Amino acid sequence: MPTNADADPTKPAVRLRYIDRMLAQLEAGNPAYARAFVRHIHWGYWPEPARASGSVEDYAEAAERLTGEVCAAAGLGDGQRILDVGCGFGGTIASLDERLSELTLVGLNIDQRQLARAGRQVAPRPGNRIRFVRGDACALPFADASFDAVLAVEAIFHFRDRLTFLREAARVLRPGGRLALSDFVPFRYLHYRSQSYFGPISTRCSPAFYREMAATAGLDVALERDVTRETLPSYRALRRVEGTAPRDLSASAQTRLLEWATRLGLLRYMILSFAVVKNADRASSP
Repeated sequence: MPTNADADPTKPAVRLRYIDRMLAQLEAGNPAYARAFVRHIHWGYWPEPARASGSVEDYAEAAERLTGEVCAAAGLGDGQRILDVGCGFGGTIASLDERLSELTLVGLNIDQRQLARAGRQVAPRPGNRIRFVRGDACALPFADASFDAVLAVEAIFHFRDRLTFLREAARVLRPGGRLALSDFVPFRYLHYRSQSYFGPISTRCSPAFYREMAATAGLDVALERDVTRETLPSYRALRRVEGTAPRDLSASAQTRLLEWATRLGLLRYMILSFAVVKNADRASSP
């Protein structure tokens, strides 16, 4: 999440209206929101998109699958120290806790409201350790080489600067460590920035731009995977969920705009992973 400059330490610096709306509906007991966002607050993944039902439950299951796809890109295993940046309600941490053993799991977010919900919902299995930390993705409050893997599931576009985050991720990763993330990526460089319902949006980070940033940060690109087709059913499900809350024209318009930009090929949903450059090479990185 963006750097916090607010006087109120519980609030993020940049208001994310979709998070405000989501938290308000969850607090109000909206059952559709409670089922859709029981763990995750990101898009879903359908191996066979044509079989997506559009139901709230189907969407929640698909969101869990997307988490699994990003985690697979990081090559995670038992006994690792894993940092989830922009951890939301702790869904990725909970998923890893259920599937792997002897883990140290750390979830980081700038928004104390999300961290509080994660802390209430997620408890470690025996042998695993879980900690939620409030902090800035572009100034990670951790020592160098302290994690085996860093994740950012559909969160990097909220950070104040992608390159700074990549540098910070490379710094806290151990030799051989991996960073894996998902992001909305334009087909080619498009210099467009705006403030929207989903927060600040920048569309300049094409695959080529990601490669340039990775090299500058001391990272090698290990995976570039386009999963746009597998995530498209998210929009149908989101419209169903949004329809259960008081009407918000901005929310509907922004979701439709994002959907059509994706369907027209202007934006792609991608999973990317990066490996730390060997120490001998890292010193000569630009």
